[in-house]
Amino acid sequence: MTNDLVRRVSEHRQSIVDGFSKTYKTHRLVWYEVHDNPEAAIQREKQIKKWERAWKTREIEKQNPYWKDLAEDLNG
Repeated sequence: MTNDLVRRVSEHRQSIVDGFSKTYKTHRLVWYEVHDNPEAAIQREKQIKKWERAWKTREIEKQNPYWKDLAEDLNG
């Protein structure tokens, strides 16, 4: 969860943040959601973290079937 997606993507790409993306070198933004308030975003993040990998893959491919790096669109 972040209030600045461009900054957060940059942190992940530079491996500044410990966690999944640093460990597995996942540096493409292939999916994200926007929420009206932080509480809703946190609740959704907790829900998604419980999903099986196949569920996450299906959700990504519904909106981004070619796994395009969506950060390119955020940066202009």
